[in-house]
Amino acid sequence: MINATIKSHKVYNVTSIKDKFGFRVVLYFEDGTSKTKQHSGFKSKAEAESFREKVISDLVNKSYVYKNAISIEMFLIDWFENKKKPYLAYNSYMTYRNCIYNYIIPRIGKLKIGDLKKDNLRKLFEDIETKSAKIASISRTIIKTSLNVAICEGYLVTNPVEGLKLKKDKNTDESAHITVIDEKKVLTLEQTKILIEGSKDTKIHLQILFAVLMGLRRGEINGLKYSDIDYSQQKLHIQRQLGKLPPKVEEETKIKPKTKSTQEIKLKTYSSNRVVDIPDIVFEAILAERVKYEKNRNRRKREFRNLDYICCSTYGKPRSTNFLWSHYKKLLKDCGLPDIRFHDLRHTYATLLTKNGFNLKAISKLLGHSREIITSDVYIEKYEIIEDCTKELSDYIESVIPKHTSLPYDEIGFKNLIPESDMINDYIEMFFSKESCL
Repeated sequence: MINATIKSHKVYNVTSIKDKFGFRVVLYFEDGTSKTKQHSGFKSKAEAESFREKVISDLVNKSYVYKNAISIEMFLIDWFENKKKPYLAYNSYMTYRNCIYNYIIPRIGKLKIGDLKKDNLRKLFEDIETKSAKIASISRTIIKTSLNVAICEGYLVTNPVEGLKLKKDKNTDESAHITVIDEKKVLTLEQTKILIEGSKDTKIHLQILFAVLMGLRRGEINGLKYSDIDYSQQKLHIQRQLGKLPPKVEEETKIKPKTKSTQEIKLKTYSSNRVVDIPDIVFEAILAERVKYEKNRNRRKREFRNLDYICCSTYGKPRSTNFLWSHYKKLLKDCGLPDIRFHDLRHTYATLLTKNGFNLKAISKLLGHSREIITSDVYIEKYEIIEDCTKELSDYIESVIPKHTSLPYDEIGFKNLIPESDMINDYIEMFFSKESCL
């Protein structure tokens, strides 16, 4: 009975029930249904009368909880498995599941939902924050959302999460929409050049370029197709990613086990669907990769899967999200670079541009963030940020990403235009140079 609003009620007089005292309440809802609830087990008639008056007061003030109390564990599991959006993205589903089963339920799962107080939640969030501020934030979102449903279903009158803040909320200027980037988890400009140079002879060279020079997510990189490229304008349309389907969809779809992580899925946010300029060095690498693609397609006509993916196997099969893991870790080790996550290359891209004074709103759009500003509070303090230099950034893009009106390629193949090592170093230096946009 979701969103069932009480239209009227009838409270019966106290009477004897099994050698004790109690009374009945009949609730009439706006949807035409009714519900009878019995309050019994009082030792004396006076005790029952006192509670009856409280019930009448709660009904008048619209604060009467008419459902039998259940444990938070039972309610959360039912909410998550049956009432939460059935097509929640796979990663979001697993994150929510981890928070509920490993963090929330072990701490407050045995409590009755009607007994849940602000102090219980405050202690819960403080406890989780000592382990992970991110998980604490997600846990608060889960509890707040689920308890709103509990209110609609008659388990609660108010949401005890309202007004509770995490430690990070108290120390962060929310109006600035700041996300802290740990400088220890990003590469310097020199390390970025070493990484790009070292990746040239690996199977993930193009993935490295997409991540560190365009800030693309791993799933977005794997989902790129040659048809997403505007060759005349040297632009790329990011409109899909590869990954796992939501659990509910996976149950309904017959998917081969080996292809579960290479399904086309929606992008992370609405803002992730974007058109961005392709830097010269990346564009030239794409052309070189297209040469290999066409050769493989021609010599493996029967086995080749012409799915148009840019980052694919020699048989045209899409790369899974885990393909580059071993290659990437080996590359970092061989180059003597810090052992950072692949996603930290995206942070590297944002950080290098931010440290050199580029427009934060423009960088945010390039990254496909739903918020307008994402950067490190460390760099906001240390560097003078240009608050509105969209024109300057546009000039910068023009200077490092010239538009080609005629391209050295034809329908079948492309010329290998990757520059020499010293040219790459000069290009990267210019790419992240503040002076190039002034």
